[in-house]
Amino acid sequence: MAHAWLICGPRGIGKATLAYRIARFVLAGGGEGGGLFGGPPDSLDISPQHPVFRRVASGGHADLKVLERGWTDDKKTKMRSEIAVDDVRGVGSFMSLTPGEGGWRVVVVDAADEMSRSSANAILKVLEEPPRNALMLLVSHSPGRLLPTIRSRCRRLMMQPLSNATVVDLLHRRCPDLSDSDAQAIAGLAEGSIGKALALDAEGGLELYREMVGLLSGLPRLDVPALHAFGDKVARADDSFRTVTELFTWWIARAVANAGRGQAAAEVVAGEAALQHRLVATAGLDRWVEVWEKTNHLFGRADAVNLDRKQVVLNAFLALERLCRP
Repeated sequence: MAHAWLICGPRGIGKATLAYRIARFVLAGGGEGGGLFGGPPDSLDISPQHPVFRRVASGGHADLKVLERGWTDDKKTKMRSEIAVDDVRGVGSFMSLTPGEGGWRVVVVDAADEMSRSSANAILKVLEEPPRNALMLLVSHSPGRLLPTIRSRCRRLMMQPLSNATVVDLLHRRCPDLSDSDAQAIAGLAEGSIGKALALDAEGGLELYREMVGLLSGLPRLDVPALHAFGDKVARADDSFRTVTELFTWWIARAVANAGRGQAAAEVVAGEAALQHRLVATAGLDRWVEVWEKTNHLFGRADAVNLDRKQVVLNAFLALERLCRP
């Protein structure tokens, strides 16, 4: 049995949920004899009433350490951009201690992609010399961003996106007032990620997407007053700005990918496939990729250097207008 697992897959499909299930199972004694480490278990489920379940949920289990991004201030208004090296330095000593309950020591890293270079090097030292009865579970949305030496020392477990039907079913369970047509549309935007689907619903992502596509449908001539109104709306809220920037770059990437494959886009908004086909035909795919790269860079710098959010949104749309002009 590998001492370290790299649980990979798209963001929001349940990788951290699986990591915690494995951690609870092992800490509850599932690793002894049969089960996860001695044979296939019937299930990784641990009853919510089990003492281990309750201690893990409360963060009070002595043999479990969780590494994740901390807060920038005591009021917990904003999370740090990465897992700091100070959070990682104690992992080696923690893993080498005798388990407090006589079983295993478990470390969950959520997510490994968010470690700084110094943090990654500190984790690598533990992976190179793993102690006995120690298990490390690294959640990764983009394993290619990790150090090759970290990837080589972990057993990789690839998780697949959920089906649209599963996402729709889960949306209806969590959001019973959501119409079936809206649930189907959100599932299309989420691409198999229930985490992303729930975030889109909570942040009004579907309405923002429809407004965004409505503006793009005017290309090569944008409706300037409508664009300014949209920019004002998006700039007012952190969630709206993040959602629109993600959807904007996703829309361009999907348009380019579909054009490259000669496929029509799956429509979230009626007429969207024809719109993408019309717009992509106005310029070469290399120029579309260049605009995608520039807007990605622009959005990435928006918060890093505190750029004016409305102007960032306007610049992204205007870049497409310039691209699509005859």
